[in-house]
Amino acid sequence: MRIGYIKYFAFLFVLIAACSCNRSPSKTKESTIYKGLYSFGPEIKSFKDCDSGREFWVADSSAQLELQYSQLNFEKPYEPVYVEVEGIKLKSGKEGMGSEYDSTLVVKKVIKITKEIPQDICN
Repeated sequence: MRIGYIKYFAFLFVLIAACSCNRSPSKTKESTIYKGLYSFGPEIKSFKDCDSGREFWVADSSAQLELQYSQLNFEKPYEPVYVEVEGIKLKSGKEGMGSEYDSTLVVKKVIKITKEIPQDICN
């Protein structure tokens, strides 16, 4: 009977260890608020951070950023808008769209989107 308990606890230990090792990095990073300029079109989804001036590829996991951008009814693509979003930055992949950017901003929540770019925040 004692061997049964040992095997049971050994099995639980292995199961817990396996679960904790398979967490993806994006789930362990904390979201941050980013403020900057977002441009969207057929070939570009970019974000320029107002604080650092760095540009990032954008992945819209919220499914709201692209939708709200399109609802602003621009006549042509790639018009920049001011956004405040909650998200995380990840290293960009080596292939595919966005590979020319060092990092990708994964947007989890849209806080604000407007055509009016505040000059005191983003020059």
